[in-house]
Amino acid sequence: MDVLQLDVSGRPQAWISPKEAATLYASDAVAWTIGEPCLVLRGGIQRSSGLQSRIELHPIIAVRGAVPSRAWRQAPALSNPKLFVRDKMVCAYCGGIFHPEDLTREHIIPTSRGGIDSWMNCITACRSCNGRKGSRLVHEARMELLYLPYVPSLHEDMILRGRRILVDQMEFLLASVPSHSRLHG
Repeated sequence: MDVLQLDVSGRPQAWISPKEAATLYASDAVAWTIGEPCLVLRGGIQRSSGLQSRIELHPIIAVRGAVPSRAWRQAPALSNPKLFVRDKMVCAYCGGIFHPEDLTREHIIPTSRGGIDSWMNCITACRSCNGRKGSRLVHEARMELLYLPYVPSLHEDMILRGRRILVDQMEFLLASVPSHSRLHG
């Protein structure tokens, strides 16, 4: 289980390990939390009190400090696993649902024809459809796109990273995901 780290304004920053979260709690860097504690970490016995130290980790923590804004202006990094999740494992040409190993990153405008490797030029395609289209444009191959690409928001990107997400974390992230996202429903 990872903890969703936010900045103090409530924007997701990273998925962090329980150990990293415990360090933030211990250094009093946690400004506020969301959700019921999901993990209790126990430490050593305190010499002065004789009590065992313990930290209750929440699924979502906001960390004190400056709010970095530059990252929020950039598109999330493109990767095949995130692309396939964005597109719900559905081939954009035939509409079939496939396992990730049977999918490919398909460039709408092929790179051999000047297309770039970006969220807006890439869709998920099965190996068969990708081979059929080849280095042609969609209309040249007499194929149609069943859905259009889009750039995921950074809240979507936190979901697309493929972590095991707890209910509190998913509800928090989905609340800020745009309504056009394929992650809804």
